[in-house]
Amino acid sequence: MWSSAEIDFRRRVPPHDLPELMDGECSYEEFRGCLRSLEQVNRWLLGYRPTLAWLERLSRELNEPVHILDVGSGGGGLLRQIAGWARRRGIAVQLTGIDLNPYAAWAAVESTPKELGISWVTGDALVYRPEKPIDIVVSSLMAHHLEDEEIIGLLQWMEATARIGWFINDLERSERACRMFEWMAGAVRWHRFVRHDGPVSFRRAFRVEDWVRLLAAAEVPREAVTMEHWRPGRLCVGRFASNHLRGE
Repeated sequence: MWSSAEIDFRRRVPPHDLPELMDGECSYEEFRGCLRSLEQVNRWLLGYRPTLAWLERLSRELNEPVHILDVGSGGGGLLRQIAGWARRRGIAVQLTGIDLNPYAAWAAVESTPKELGISWVTGDALVYRPEKPIDIVVSSLMAHHLEDEEIIGLLQWMEATARIGWFINDLERSERACRMFEWMAGAVRWHRFVRHDGPVSFRRAFRVEDWVRLLAAAEVPREAVTMEHWRPGRLCVGRFASNHLRGE
C-alpha cells in the first residue's frame, strides 16, 4: 500500500479508478466488523460533530416530528447520535436510515436499541418514497463513494426532496489529514478494510473547488450553501431553507 507522501492530492480520483474493499464482495461478518471500526473512527476523530452542530441551527418552531433521512446510513452510528441529540433537546424526530447494501440494515438493527425507534431501509434513496415527507437529508462519508455524475444527481434529489434542508458530511482531500489517519491506523487495531480504505477515501474526497463545480452542475445556488472545514479532515456542505434557521 502506498503512503500519503506518494499521493498527488491536487485532483479527485474517481471511485471506479480506485475501489475500496468495503464496496466489494465480502461476508456479513467482514462488513459488520468494518462498520464497527468506522464508528470508532468517527467517535475518536469527532466525525459526528459537524452534523450535530449543523442541526443546532435548526429553528425550534417546527412541526414535529421532524423526519430525518440518513442516506448511506451504514451501521447507523450517525442516526444514533442524532437520536441522542434530539432527546437532550426535547425535539420529536422520525429517523430513517437507507443504504444500498442489505448488510447495512442488518448491522444497524443489531447495534441500535429498539427504543430509539429508528427505521432501516435497504434501497436507493433517489427512488425512496416514504409515507411521511422528508424534512432533512443527511449523509456522512457517503459522497466520496460516488462518481461525480452520481453526486450531481444526489444534490438535485436533495434539493427537490428535503423540505427543511440537507447536509453532506464528508472528507477533505488533504495530505495532512491522510497522514494523521495513517498514523492512527498504524497504532490502533482497526478492521483491515478501514486501514486499507481510509487512504483511498482521502484520494476520492473533495476540496472546495470540487464542491463549487458539482453544485454548479446540479444548478444549486452557491450563495445558498454553507461550506465548512472541520478538523480533522472534514469538508461539509449544507443548505437550510432560510425560514428554518434559528432566529429567523
